[in-house]
Amino acid sequence: MKMYNLKRKQVLPITLEEAWEFFSSPKNLGKITPSDMGFDIQYLSGGKTTYAGQIIAYKIKVLPGIRMNWITEITHVKDLQYFIDEQRFGPYKLWHHQHHFKGTKDGVEMIDEVNYVIPFGVLGRLVHWLFVGRQVNAIFNYRHKVLASFFDTRNNLSTH
Repeated sequence: MKMYNLKRKQVLPITLEEAWEFFSSPKNLGKITPSDMGFDIQYLSGGKTTYAGQIIAYKIKVLPGIRMNWITEITHVKDLQYFIDEQRFGPYKLWHHQHHFKGTKDGVEMIDEVNYVIPFGVLGRLVHWLFVGRQVNAIFNYRHKVLASFFDTRNNLSTH
């Protein structure tokens, strides 16, 4: 079994409280997911804010014309510091995504760390090399770009 890892760091020009408010709302996932993935929340347990034990069910497009159900559980939450989501059902054999937040003099340092395993052994490794690795990187590149634009724009608007 081959474990893959992706780690991204981004500093956003906002307060820790603003970052937490945005990222701890599952409804904002669609805003930071590429539109070609067809991300659509089907079910969200509990309230509007992330909590340990929360279940989020959504559909995503994994290939053109192929949509899949994906169910994640928020397994750990420490307010204003981190939360972790894990796949319960979906395209990966394992998906463990940590979201960490830390206040800095420039705003908030946000770190995403994803550890994941593709099913199907050697065939899964080939699929990762051909497609999945690039797709996971593209998703997080997109998030970085969208977040920088969204929060820079918001920050500029609030100063006028």
